[in-house]
Amino acid sequence: MIKKRDTFRTTEIAMAVGVHPNTVRMYEQWGFLPPVKRSPNGYRIYSLFHLEQMRLARMALHGGWPGGRIRKSALELVRCSAARDLRQAIQLAQNHIALVREERRQAEAAAEYLEKWVRGKIPDRPSSAVSIREAARLVDSTPDAIRGWERNGLLRVPRDPKNGYRRYAAREIGRLRVIRLLLRSGYSTMSVLRAMRSLDSGAGTKMRHVLDTPHPEEDVLWAADRWLTTLAEQEARAQKILKQLRRMTRIPIKKAVEPRPGFAVARPG
Repeated sequence: MIKKRDTFRTTEIAMAVGVHPNTVRMYEQWGFLPPVKRSPNGYRIYSLFHLEQMRLARMALHGGWPGGRIRKSALELVRCSAARDLRQAIQLAQNHIALVREERRQAEAAAEYLEKWVRGKIPDRPSSAVSIREAARLVDSTPDAIRGWERNGLLRVPRDPKNGYRRYAAREIGRLRVIRLLLRSGYSTMSVLRAMRSLDSGAGTKMRHVLDTPHPEEDVLWAADRWLTTLAEQEARAQKILKQLRRMTRIPIKKAVEPRPGFAVARPG
């Protein structure tokens, strides 16, 4: 069995992890694997630690990136493990779990806010209609951002019949707050648009499901298009990463790796 061996070829590492051999070489180049020793004729000689580190890197980095902070955290812990600082990598993995959980908490809170607002449990504040500049101040955003939301179909704003300027009343201000909160909590523009269209059509109050469920005709391009599901998957993945790192602490680290008899006849790797 491969787990009982001490040295491996590039193709064997690739086969064990389920990737192309070029992916193994790229991971080494990008610093996701420790430096790889070579035999006198230039063949790569991977150790058991390389194999488990490749599994860790693939586990942490394969798939869509759920936001810049989570991506940065995953890269940091993988590179720390590649440097064989497993104690620090485990601490980073624990921080990574906490980060994913916080992102998930914010996303859940934003979805809950949306559902309460739709049901009228967060009433719109009474106010006279205001300009876009004042609306931006009230919702802690910018006029340019609000114009962008309108261009993307997230809201329609009535205009003053006398001068044609947009006028933001209580309902529009409330909607702007919801849009801003959802976007800042990681939901994609497409996900928020889906929710706003459902709201305008009077389809009901199950907005959490709407946020997380793309229509069949939609092209799902981003992890944030199904943000709640993505974060739940990321939390499960983060737990597996921590488990893998703890497993790697039990691997003996050898100062040198000697090629197996007959290893040099393998194809270059």
